[in-house]
This record gives sequence, C-alpha cells and structure tokens, in this order.
Amino acid sequence: MKILLAPSETKKSGGDASFKPDALLFEALLPHRTKLLHAYMNVLQKGDMSALSKMFGLKKEADILAHKKDIIHELTMKAIQRYTGVAFDYLGYEHLDADAQCYVDSHVILFSNLFGPIRASDLIPEYKLKQGEAVRDIKTEKFYHEHSATLMEDYLAEDEILDLRAGFYDKFYKPEKPYTTLKFIKEGKVVSHWAKAYRGIVLREIAKARLETLEEFMKLPIEGLSIQEIETKKNRTEIIYEIG
Repeated sequence: MKILLAPSETKKSGGDASFKPDALLFEALLPHRTKLLHAYMNVLQKGDMSALSKMFGLKKEADILAHKKDIIHELTMKAIQRYTGVAFDYLGYEHLDADAQCYVDSHVILFSNLFGPIRASDLIPEYKLKQGEAVRDIKTEKFYHEHSATLMEDYLAEDEILDLRAGFYDKFYKPEKPYTTLKFIKEGKVVSHWAKAYRGIVLREIAKARLETLEEFMKLPIEGLSIQEIETKKNRTEIIYEIG
C-alpha cells in the first residue's frame, strides 16, 4: 500500500545535507525538474518584488526577502520533516519510533508544488511556492501531470493506494486504477480545515501499525473516528468517517 499526501505551505528551516535533484523519486523527471528549477531560480535572481510576491504568496517585503534564497545550494532534510502544516503536526513524525518512521519513509509519496512527486524520505531544501501559482509561465500542477502521471501509474502498479491529499492535487496525478480516499464529517457537516488534522492522525496510526493493505486499514481502530459509510464510484472508494 502506498499513501499519497499533500505538502504544506509552511516549512521548517535548516538541514544537514547537500541538495541532489537526481536523487529524488523518478530519475526520468530530472530534466523536467531541472527546467522548472532554472525557471524558479531565474525569478529569484531577477528580484522583481511583484513577481516574487505573487509566486511566494507573500506581501511583506521582509518575508519575501527571507525566501529569496539560492535553493540549489541550500541544505536539505527529509521532505516529511521539512513540511510543518497541520497534517504534519498531527502525524508527529519526530515522535514516532524508528519502525514507524521507516514505514512513513517507504510508503508515503508527497506532491511538492516545486519538485513534483517525491518520497517522504527524499531530501529537499526549504523553498516557497504558493499552491496554484505559476513559475514564470509554467503551471506546475499541469507540468508535473504531463511528465509524471504515467510514471506514477507504473510505480504504483502493484500497490493499493490510499489518497490523503486535498482535491487540488488531483491536478498533479489522479489514479486510473482503484484507489481509496477519506472524508470526515461532524454533526452531518463535512469538515475542511480539521480534515488536515485527521489525515495526519490517520497516517500516524497507520504508520504505528505498519499496515500493508487497505483491508487491514478498514479494521484499524482510530480514536475519535468511526466509519459511517463507504461509497464506491467507478475506481474511487471513499470512506466517510464520523468525528466524535
């Protein structure tokens, strides 16, 4: 089983290893990633504050300048540790034991707005790119769909898929084979912001149990969640959890 996860806008600074783009998931993507990184660096080097503000999704000059970095030469850390949004806070990777961390490293695929599909264990530098914003004239979600969707299908051919991403990331890759997603409701209403927290909680419990199949996942008790309904339409199965 492989688990698809969205990135976050917020990221941890620092790192301890040099960046090696050729070590990221999918060697065949290297020339395309290189093209996009060159375009990204070109925007940074030109220093147009209006363009940087739009690309970063920031307004304050000090915040913009703080992210105007030569990311090619920045130090790296695991992608799963780089991101610090709600889902990642509730996953609590640093607090998992070594076996659970190893499980996350080998089972989770993240969808970076800049680097495309990457393993949780892939080493990436800190970067800033607002979801949905183009890098010069490159819409990264369309760019990576064009160049990596087929690679993803081949990579996941023998795996079951649990998709924990927000809907936006279907634009990067939407499985053609059967896959499973989650929905969280409370008092009859779908939760949005807190869905990120529950995705992190679900991933944490899966990692702790080191599950290898969706059948095992269906039987996994998760505190505060109960399965209310399971709906299947075409190749998409949605597990609807009641929060309570």
